[in-house]
Amino acid sequence: MKTDKEKTYNYDKKTALQKAANWCAYQERSQQEVRDKLYEWQMKSLEVEEIISTLIAENFLNEERFAFAYVSGKFKIKKWGKIKIKQGLKLKRVPDTIIKKALNSIDGDEYVASLRNLLEKKQQTEKEKNAIKRQFKLVNYLHSKGYEKDLIFILLKNINL
Repeated sequence: MKTDKEKTYNYDKKTALQKAANWCAYQERSQQEVRDKLYEWQMKSLEVEEIISTLIAENFLNEERFAFAYVSGKFKIKKWGKIKIKQGLKLKRVPDTIIKKALNSIDGDEYVASLRNLLEKKQQTEKEKNAIKRQFKLVNYLHSKGYEKDLIFILLKNINL
C-alpha cells in the first residue's frame, strides 16, 4: 500500500488546472500554496506557472484577497497578533505591500480589546504566586500569540500588574 509521499500523479495540464481551480474555489489560497500543490502533483515548472497565470486571470487566485482573508481569520478566530500574522503571510510569500495593507484592516480598538481579553483569561489560569514571574509568564504568553511587547507592557501598566 502506498503512503501519501509515494502517491503518483499523472495529471495533464487541463486536469491539473481544473483541480487547482476547484481547490482555490473551496478556500482562498496564496500563489505559493498553489505552486506547492502543483509541484506535489508532479507538474513541470512551465506548466505550473501557466496554470497559476490562468487561475489569476480567471480570478480564482488573488494574493490580496487571500491576505485579507488570512488576516481576518487568524485575528478573529485564532486571536493572533500582528507579528504572528505577518510571519505567517511571509511564509506564504505574500508581498510586503499586500501584508501591510491587510494588517491595516485590523481595527485598532478591536485589536487592543482582543489583547486585553487574552490577558484577562490568562491571568485567571496563571497559578504563579511571585508577581515578577507571573508578569514574565503573561508577557511571554501574549508575545507568543504575536502581540507587540510595547503594547503588552502598556496594557499591564494600565491594569497595575
